[in-house]
Amino acid sequence: MTVSADFLRTIARAAAKETLPRFRSQGAVSNKLAGGFDPVTEADQEAERVIRALIRSQYPDHGILGEEHGVENADSRHRWIIDPIDGTRAFISGIPVWGTLVGLTVDGRAAAGLMSQPFIGELFYATGSGAFYEGPGGERKLSTRKTTKLADAILFTTTPALFNTAPMRAKYDRLEGSVQLSRYGTDCYAFAMVAAGQVDIVTDPGLKSYDIAALIPIIEQAGGVVTTFDGGPAEGGGDIIAAATPELHAAARAVLAG
Repeated sequence: MTVSADFLRTIARAAAKETLPRFRSQGAVSNKLAGGFDPVTEADQEAERVIRALIRSQYPDHGILGEEHGVENADSRHRWIIDPIDGTRAFISGIPVWGTLVGLTVDGRAAAGLMSQPFIGELFYATGSGAFYEGPGGERKLSTRKTTKLADAILFTTTPALFNTAPMRAKYDRLEGSVQLSRYGTDCYAFAMVAAGQVDIVTDPGLKSYDIAALIPIIEQAGGVVTTFDGGPAEGGGDIIAAATPELHAAARAVLAG
């Protein structure tokens, strides 16, 4: 099936009406994780609510999986996967690198997706015929950089602390030591920057499906590669690596495997 760019724009606008008024507003934050910190805000919950309503209205037979409100129509071949605010920690810190993620999978394969950063006014999306950007500077088709060598690459991870065992951290440190430049943070925004041709590699372990499903078609349709560390499909989450080119992806995976 084909999803229209207009429908993705409608989703992004509706979500922004819930998130933007609550951004930098010092609103209440709840913790979902006993013994740790996994924050959720009213903005998360309300944005997912309006996204779900739009999907139900347009595609009543489709399934939906959302971070905040669970699964419905679980047996459908078509499943929308929602992270209303990816980067809630950035959101509650007032840093505008969070984003709304909405992706569509068909038979488990990512087919379309959007990443909206409404404070900056940026939308990244893919519907099957390429990946596109709308925002400051106008509209354009996205294309990854053509980097093939680790020594020339820019690497992002949300934080090296995610590599939370000694063997995992050693793998990450080897990869960071192989690249030209490494930076931390920005959650989904770093993945969007791979599609935009600004960043070459993003690697984050322990992601959930809703953290990555929307970003897969944006990166792939811009020319990049997204898999798990072992080369498997990324739609279900896990230890994820995205890279600008197949050659760079293979080189980074080899370091992580080593």
